[in-house]
Amino acid sequence: MKRPTSKKPSKQRYFYYNAPLHIRRKFMTAPLSKELREKYKIRNLPVRKGDVVEIVRGDFAGIKGEVVDVDYKRVRIYVKGATIRKADGTEVYYPIHPSKVVIVKLNLEDEWRKKVIERKLKAKGLKLEEIEKEVKT
Repeated sequence: MKRPTSKKPSKQRYFYYNAPLHIRRKFMTAPLSKELREKYKIRNLPVRKGDVVEIVRGDFAGIKGEVVDVDYKRVRIYVKGATIRKADGTEVYYPIHPSKVVIVKLNLEDEWRKKVIERKLKAKGLKLEEIEKEVKT
């Protein structure tokens, strides 16, 4: 699916709601906290399961929790601590849009995630190993 060049809001909405999953992944980005932004020199990254985020907007603003699930189809994330009680009494996670959170701690267990960070740093002429050495000293 080609990205629309039209300025019409209706065409932009059509693209957004009918975008394939590999493009929806880019919709799932969230800004990094000030500390992480200074450390990695990166402004935002796609939210991943295992990241710790702080909700900054909505009814759950101020809650920090781990991302439990990422729903690419609905473009929503589920955070520990952001739950609602259904009519039958069961607790369910409330879906939150990734733009309404700030990533506080990154899940760097995945090699692909490290490659994404290194690729973004390489464009700025930096290396991940150098940044990690600076933080340790």
